Amino acid sequence: MHKTIQKFVAAAACAAGLAAMPAVSHAASQGDGIYQGDFLARLRAISIQPNERGSDTLGAINVGVKNAIVPELDFTYMIRDYLGVELILGTSRHQMTSNLGNLGGVNVLPPTLLLQYHFNHAGKVRPYVGAGLNYTYFYNNGLNVGGQGVSINKSSFGPALQFGVDVQVTKKVFVNVDVKKIWMSTDATLGDKPIGTLHIDPLIVGVGVGMKF
Repeated sequence: MHKTIQKFVAAAACAAGLAAMPAVSHAASQGDGIYQGDFLARLRAISIQPNERGSDTLGAINVGVKNAIVPELDFTYMIRDYLGVELILGTSRHQMTSNLGNLGGVNVLPPTLLLQYHFNHAGKVRPYVGAGLNYTYFYNNGLNVGGQGVSINKSSFGPALQFGVDVQVTKKVFVNVDVKKIWMSTDATLGDKPIGTLHIDPLIVGVGVGMKF
């Protein structure tokens, strides 16, 4: 947990550093900023870094979840000049390991809804923070131990936190750095025997571009 917090703080500091770049003016001018009624779309490349821990048998065999790098799409609607609602869409496949060897892979679909507060909304450099709810759907389950399939719960709900910054480069286009922490978990069974709960709880770091409509 301490290691995860360190990663989150370090990634957030990088985003904050971008927000503080002296080469980019904070002064608002015509065409700068975002306002109530604006619609934002972003496309990011994200690195998903699980902070997994397992209980019971899953913990005993030291189950691990590998990182993944995938595209992510999100949409934000500004309900106030400084408040936005963001929906994040993306999917990834993760390979799982253990002391017994490779356990196979599973796909994860984690749509996340966040309420964001945007600082300096009228300027070119706009840091933001967000908090909300994640729903995770697990599919294409290919997990097995010794050839015997492992069943998992197909859905999970959990909180999500976010920190990021948009840097406007034209009236419509901006670049983005974004850091999220999402809490997700699933229960697993082998045959008809429960073998524990796997907490995945990834840190997600993304870089991308966006457009204001």
